[in-house]
Amino acid sequence: MASLMQGRLPISEDLLLMQKGTLMRKVRSKSWKKLRYFRLQDDGMTVWHARQAGSTAKPTFSISDVESVREGQESELLRSLAEELPLEQGFTIVFHGRRSNLDLVANSAEEAKIWMQGLQLLVDFVTGMDQQERLDQWLSDWFQRGDKNQDGRMSFHEVQRLLHLMNVKMDQEYAFQLFQAADTSESGTLEGEEFVEFYKALTKRTEVQELFENFSADGQKLTLLEFVDFLQEEQKEGERASDLALELIDRYEPSDSGKLRHVLSMDGFLNYLCSKDGDIFNPTCLPVYQDMTQPLNHYYINSSHNTYLVGDQLYGHSSVEGYIRALKRGCRCVEVDIWDGPNGEPIVYHGHTLTSRIPFKDVVATVAQYAFQTSDYPVILSLENHCSWEQQQVMAYHLTEILGEQLLSTTLDGLLPTQLPSPEELRRKILVKGKKLRTLEEDLEEEEEEEELECELETEQEADTELEAHLESVSQELSPRSKDKKKEKKSKPILCPSLSALVVYLKSVSFHSFTHSREHYRFYETSSFSEAKARSLIKEAGNEFVQHNAWQLSRVYPSGLRTDSSNYNPQELWNAGCQMVAMNVQTAGLEMDICDGFFRQNGGCGYVLKPDFLRDAQSSFHPERPISPFKAQTLLIQIISGQQLPKEDTSKERSIVDPLVRVEIFGVRPDKSRQETSYVENNGFNPYWGQTLSFQVLVPQLALLRFVVEDYNRKSRNDFIGQYTVPWSCMQQGYRHVHLLSKDGISLHPASIFVHISIREGPEGDES
Repeated sequence: MASLMQGRLPISEDLLLMQKGTLMRKVRSKSWKKLRYFRLQDDGMTVWHARQAGSTAKPTFSISDVESVREGQESELLRSLAEELPLEQGFTIVFHGRRSNLDLVANSAEEAKIWMQGLQLLVDFVTGMDQQERLDQWLSDWFQRGDKNQDGRMSFHEVQRLLHLMNVKMDQEYAFQLFQAADTSESGTLEGEEFVEFYKALTKRTEVQELFENFSADGQKLTLLEFVDFLQEEQKEGERASDLALELIDRYEPSDSGKLRHVLSMDGFLNYLCSKDGDIFNPTCLPVYQDMTQPLNHYYINSSHNTYLVGDQLYGHSSVEGYIRALKRGCRCVEVDIWDGPNGEPIVYHGHTLTSRIPFKDVVATVAQYAFQTSDYPVILSLENHCSWEQQQVMAYHLTEILGEQLLSTTLDGLLPTQLPSPEELRRKILVKGKKLRTLEEDLEEEEEEEELECELETEQEADTELEAHLESVSQELSPRSKDKKKEKKSKPILCPSLSALVVYLKSVSFHSFTHSREHYRFYETSSFSEAKARSLIKEAGNEFVQHNAWQLSRVYPSGLRTDSSNYNPQELWNAGCQMVAMNVQTAGLEMDICDGFFRQNGGCGYVLKPDFLRDAQSSFHPERPISPFKAQTLLIQIISGQQLPKEDTSKERSIVDPLVRVEIFGVRPDKSRQETSYVENNGFNPYWGQTLSFQVLVPQLALLRFVVEDYNRKSRNDFIGQYTVPWSCMQQGYRHVHLLSKDGISLHPASIFVHISIREGPEGDES
């Protein structure tokens, strides 16, 4: 089986050395450092480890789990051990999702380089895999697990055990028939290609075959016209169906003769249905497709709360890793809690708790490095400043020096704006959100006066100290801050002017009431709300909140009682137009599924344009009581079948899942609902439901769908299997696959559910 992948693997000296194995030090903490023998398996796709060469090995990770590989000096943990373990011999393996990094230290810099280069080569290879190659890799992984004695072949007994692991309960006689049919060499075992044939027989999709035959005159192929009919009638592709059919045949038909004749075989049809084009998530919503030239307050902004924490709020670990993960997953607003630290250096941690601490300058350096790796659109640093005057000056210095040109320290054109700039205008800029001593008008006025005085100096070309003193006094007389400066000599204000000056478009102000904000605040002033305060405002004055958010930015943050770093549902805050709904992104669950699913659209750039009725300062929309002119829609979802559903707990070798599918709608309160199918007993491999669920949605522009697959349990809570969340506006109609994700949002490929989606205008039963 390994040969399937080996035939396609890149050839590299590094990989050959990794396959021989290397003794390295695995580092978990300052006190936990143990020698382990790591070896890249022959398939080139998995790394196993053992206590020493020759002892029993077990899987450590699959290459598809790896997001990136970093050098030793980029690891917080390895840097803290630099005196003991040479940094050039260390490296970090970073995994997708929330899995902890793996820090390793080799015996030499050369060995470390071999593993770093080799792993990166394999990660790049996996990233570039097509659908078939990904399936081959998945099969190769299973073959490795099923081949108990690692002899490259599988007996029927090993196949039976593997079927259990793969969630298949099958009649033993039927399984043996398939086994014998696949064993073309008649050796009594299955080798690589034979196992693939066995798998194909096992995964025959009768429901797809029937669909194919419904549109195919001869049951063997879909002609171009037949495929166009399918795309128009079922997939609702409209006028573009003819051009699209040619494109899809060229992309997914495996045979060259089929491509030439413009026909689609059953294999090509299945390839299309399982592809991005056949996905429930509309591929046109995947790149940046929205207007990015509107003011910042017209967008939802992917926001993180207590970004430095990778655990709970009381004892959790503070780490720059929190910022790296948040920024790489598309967060555009990150929070920094800053307190006075030792040696005059500010530190970041959750104040008055036992969470660990990190230097502020390390956080700023991390933001500078990772801010624009995922998205070019602006990053907002939301500062919670608890520092003394002196350490605020240090903060301002670090922000200015480390961020350099990335930092926005004055308005874009030096002039007073009449509205917030757009994400497009602020590309690759980092904005500071925080308290400010004065208004933007006063800042710009002073800058202008200072420029005029500098011009006078240049013209006269005199560096005479008396003249300098005179000009300074003139400057103070002209400046509206002159009176403040006299006071400053007596008592320093709480906020340091150099830090205050770095806050431009995002001045933090206290919220008193919507009327007070309208009468006293400017469009560049922003208020923060606790989740409880925001919820009560939505109930008491939902329409006013919508109007407020049409001209000013709002940030909502989780309750201080959420010491476990749990989350609220962001949807109800988005319904009122709140832009920065901050989440504890380190905590997986329903709420983060909604957040991730929503921000998956628009290129994952971290900005999503609000619907027009939430951008209108005179909007009549009330999130709690939505009324016309919103056009209700009816959604019919047929849950057809499931494919290769995993077990959450693979240690339960004997149990096979009893899967059910739940569909949940999130949106305005009247739209919130959930329905589920019955469960299928003992089949996680190819369960069939064939059940239709129906939903009525009043405000589709604000709705999201979440699919959840669970393992039914009579005696206790159902076990989670997988989920997928999609915004209503990004959903494709017709026969679609929903490719499932884990709790951490990682692909569970090839696990999916096959559905049919139909959307009708108007409420159920309304045919008008």
